Amino acid sequence: MRRRPTNREGAGLARDLAIDLGTANTLVYLRGQGIILNEPTVIALNDRTQDVLAMGHEAWQMIGRTPGYIVAVRPLRGGAITDFEITQRMIRLLFQRAGVNRLYRARVLICVPSAITHVEQRAVLEAARRAGAATTYLIEQPMAAAIGAGLPVHEPLGNMVVDVGGGTTEVAVISLGGVVALEAVRVGSFDVDAAIQAFVRREYGIAVGEHTAEEIKIAIGSAAATPDEFKAEVRGRDLMSGLPKTIILSPEEVRHAIEEQTRAICDAVVSALGQTPPELAQDLILQGIHLVGGGGMLRGLDRRIAQESGLPVHLVEAPLECVVLGAGRCLESFDRLKDMFMGSPRR
Repeated sequence: MRRRPTNREGAGLARDLAIDLGTANTLVYLRGQGIILNEPTVIALNDRTQDVLAMGHEAWQMIGRTPGYIVAVRPLRGGAITDFEITQRMIRLLFQRAGVNRLYRARVLICVPSAITHVEQRAVLEAARRAGAATTYLIEQPMAAAIGAGLPVHEPLGNMVVDVGGGTTEVAVISLGGVVALEAVRVGSFDVDAAIQAFVRREYGIAVGEHTAEEIKIAIGSAAATPDEFKAEVRGRDLMSGLPKTIILSPEEVRHAIEEQTRAICDAVVSALGQTPPELAQDLILQGIHLVGGGGMLRGLDRRIAQESGLPVHLVEAPLECVVLGAGRCLESFDRLKDMFMGSPRR
């Protein structure tokens, strides 16, 4: 018969987790197993009782489709915690899914934006502590992305990473295990979706939801002209009559709608290049720029950045998972890579 561990024995059992707590998606990496969770950063609550009804994909499906007393909430905006209590509850739910409890305590590594303030850092650390983490560490998202992309971050060589997330875009030049140049803007894929919604409303008098705007972006959205383009049928609500209406949208119109956001991303890349020391800048001519993040998958964005910067741009193999995979590698080689973490751990 298998003996259960006592509380004293169980206290030593830890489950090491890496969490990419993104504005759009949350990914969790369990040491020794790999990615065990990849879901939208959304939680659905009963506004009357404050009970959690759903999280992740199920909650995301509820956005714009729920009765008044059920609210689907995104607890992070622009890469920062906007609702501390809900973020804490969400982290606790993530721990439960990963098998973390009082018996199996977790050493947690959380990926955060490089431009995060000290107040925002404390909010993330405190949310993880209250949710049940034994020890919490932070790592900058561009650094984790560079490790996940397999770049030689420890060498005296310039490596540039452009991480386009849901709420922020971070451009970092990394050398010898540290960030040498950094440019961050609060522009991401959610802003692209919002720009499409605003364009359709302004030009056609049609209201479309978040889901529809994202579908338009995936179907015909692009940062530069691409071959084999086609128009898309879009259904929404006519603002004048209130009745359902269908329009035809072209890729050129979508490019025009999101030009401001595309320009902001390209400007951030050029600005970071301007901060880069000359010796590292010449490395980038050979190394090129590595594009990561869900927003980096926008069609033609790699070619647009290449045109603006004059450097080759490579979309990494797993852009959405790259950050959490890098953090996971830090867990697997904890003692060797822990010097890359931000500040001191929170217990």
